[in-house]
Amino acid sequence: MDKPSTTKEEELTPFDYTLSIIGGKWKMKIMYQLAFHGVTRYGELKRRVPGITYKVLTSQLNDLERDDVVKRVEYDQTPPKVEYSLTLRGKSLMPILEEICKWGVHNVPDSQTLNELQ
Repeated sequence: MDKPSTTKEEELTPFDYTLSIIGGKWKMKIMYQLAFHGVTRYGELKRRVPGITYKVLTSQLNDLERDDVVKRVEYDQTPPKVEYSLTLRGKSLMPILEEICKWGVHNVPDSQTLNELQ
């Protein structure tokens, strides 16, 4: 869990730290899918997160694994089988994602505008 070093003047706040873990376009979408579907194989996750490239999905999963949010299990078989799931630490972030979803439900624009945002 190496985070960027900071000077005393730019000390990482708890808010900044949390954003460094879950921020960005894809991480919360990945976490949401893992929370909703449980243990998920790579290809399934790729299908469930529309628009994400293989390279970005791999990178984001590596980041989430490094930060102990996602657990990766690789099985010694042919063809290779890899499964992802949320760790306890990852599951502890679910109330935050649930609140974000609730906010979206109450503040979502009309469907045409929403489609333009995606």
